[in-house]
Amino acid sequence: MSLEGKRIGFGLTGSHCTYEAVFPQMEKLVEAKAEVVPVVSYTVQNTDTKFGEAKEHLQRIKDITGKELITTIPEAEPLGPKYPLDCMVIAPLTGNSMSKLANALTDSPVLMAAKATIRNGNPVVLGISTNDALGLNGVNLMRLMATKLIYFVPYGQDDPYKKPNSLVAEMNLLQDTVESALQFKQLQPVLIVRK
Repeated sequence: MSLEGKRIGFGLTGSHCTYEAVFPQMEKLVEAKAEVVPVVSYTVQNTDTKFGEAKEHLQRIKDITGKELITTIPEAEPLGPKYPLDCMVIAPLTGNSMSKLANALTDSPVLMAAKATIRNGNPVVLGISTNDALGLNGVNLMRLMATKLIYFVPYGQDDPYKKPNSLVAEMNLLQDTVESALQFKQLQPVLIVRK
């Protein structure tokens, strides 16, 4: 499926260790001639970590997409009625944001963009990266897996012995997942085994 001309929202939340796996996938969508609309959570905007400074990450996203970032809930709200997206991606999606999305909380620009996209009947693609997906957040993961219009980048345990509750999406499958989601299909298999 061609992504040329498709408006793809790309939301990032605060799994800072996953950005290096996500940025190349954003680049691939741009190379596929999609219009990539970047949306960042407050954590992405304001948190410096050992994985880099917030301002560096924000600049890299601008450089990749060639667009100004959506950084507030009021900026994200028009992605519903006024400037609809064909698909909204959230990658990485933290456990914190996953639990909020599963329980209909909208307290960040990324979650507002997702809500606006679902409101329009269009798909939302989630690339999870969370240490508690098989712990307390398991119920939220399953709720989202059973939710209409939500599709997952295939995921698996990243370190089953040291972090048995942790799940991370195979970000290399992000574009394939978007293409399937635009046809309202879940890319399979959704559960992967890492060796």
